[in-house]
Amino acid sequence: MTTPPIAHPPETLEGWFALHQIFRFRNPRVDAGRLAKLVKGASRGTAAATGWSCFVRLIGSSSDLMVIHFRDSLDSIGVAQQDLARTQLAGILELTYTLLSVTEAGLYHITAELARASQARGGKFGDEEYVRGLDERSRAERESAHVRRRLYPELPADMPYVSFYPMSKRRDAGQNWYALTLDDRSRLMQAHGISGRRYAGKVQQVITGAIGLDKWEWGVTLFARDPLEFKKLVTDMRFDEVSAKYAEFGEFYVGRIISADATASRARRARGGSKRAR
Repeated sequence: MTTPPIAHPPETLEGWFALHQIFRFRNPRVDAGRLAKLVKGASRGTAAATGWSCFVRLIGSSSDLMVIHFRDSLDSIGVAQQDLARTQLAGILELTYTLLSVTEAGLYHITAELARASQARGGKFGDEEYVRGLDERSRAERESAHVRRRLYPELPADMPYVSFYPMSKRRDAGQNWYALTLDDRSRLMQAHGISGRRYAGKVQQVITGAIGLDKWEWGVTLFARDPLEFKKLVTDMRFDEVSAKYAEFGEFYVGRIISADATASRARRARGGSKRAR
């Protein structure tokens, strides 16, 4: 009898922690002028040396406002949470949902390649040579401009529309993502990434990992100039095999950043002090 392949987890790189907070107004008759003033004050109150926060007026949702924080540590996320709670804006808000996560770059291809090399030389997954090769490849990946943009994302100045949703991978009988081999998951994620890259310049995607931090396993935050790009991107990606067979989606929250230029607490450009999550 043939032993089935072992399903190994992919290695990942982590960057900034993220907190998405969803609120509804205690009084639904909050006018735009007052909201803008409160958000401006809250923006000053949540400003940070590293990272940023933004405030999104939700549209078509049962909730009213989304606040997104990116910071260089979990403790700094806690500070942002407390700082927001002390603002005048917090007095008109009621929390309805949160997602805690951390920016993530999955190294599916590298992990699969190193695992195959270990098997070919008679070693095993995670042995000393594997770990040495992983450290070298991970350092190179972390220093690449593409990966740094994923781990330490900037708030785009010209993309005021935002769509956020949590998601997980299925663990159903016959559709268990975590039972697939590393090579199969690497192949599926590579095809999925190609679909997403077709929207480069139209949509900025920020992927955050939430395994061990939340019930959902990932958060997806999209920024665009045209909100129709959200529909097009998500439609295209749902036809990928990885989404069609294995993806579970939570509620979508869509809206527009409130006075982005005036109220967003933007990131300090220096990245040297950024911390790894694990």
